[in-house]
Amino acid sequence: MGKVLSQELLQQELQSEKSKSNRDLKVVFTNGCFDLLHVGHIRYLQMAKRLGDLLVVAINTDSSVQKLKGPTRPLQNQNDRAEILSALACVDYVTHFDDETPLAVIKILKPQILVKGGDWAVDQIVGSDFVLKSGGVVKSLPFVDGKSTTGLVEKANLKPI
Repeated sequence: MGKVLSQELLQQELQSEKSKSNRDLKVVFTNGCFDLLHVGHIRYLQMAKRLGDLLVVAINTDSSVQKLKGPTRPLQNQNDRAEILSALACVDYVTHFDDETPLAVIKILKPQILVKGGDWAVDQIVGSDFVLKSGGVVKSLPFVDGKSTTGLVEKANLKPI
């Protein structure tokens, strides 16, 4: 089985991984558009992976990204974004979600650790109440200064002098 799975198959795969393990595997969950993967994303995902045993990345579907970012986004379709993320050694699984938030996915997968980037206060992270009530941990990881998809898009739109 590959790394890119539907939510239902991912739920089954995580249960299988946990039952095969001799210990309680800690699932780390994060989500986002991940439209243009950059060094800020890489460092963030590596930090997230170090918090647990399995890192699950849920990406917004193309229609979800358009609702959040506007009609010119995403720059890469959801299958390409998922394939790129799944190629990273620190990412164990990738899934898609079409809602405005990943709350339904979080409730299905029940991660022990929920993380988002540094612009999110812990109490504002979608799913934090659910994870905390389940005995899990919620963390806001620091950003890498000057590294963002928006910055890359703006730079790419510059005209040569």
